[in-house]
Amino acid sequence: MPLLKKLTALAGAAAAATKYAKKNPEKVNRMAAKAGHFVDQKTKGKYSRQINNAVRRVNTATSPKPGH
Repeated sequence: MPLLKKLTALAGAAAAATKYAKKNPEKVNRMAAKAGHFVDQKTKGKYSRQINNAVRRVNTATSPKPGH
């Protein structure tokens, strides 16, 4: 039963994050870029490609869709 509770909490957090990202795409993109830069520095560029890809995916996910 504890696993089900954790999954329910995680689903709620994901829904809240999605809602926030839709309302504040500029803030989300800015914070993703900052986080990516921080992690890239801490890993001394070892995972730059993966980090850049993740930040790019965040930007794509928060960009306005045509017709919306």
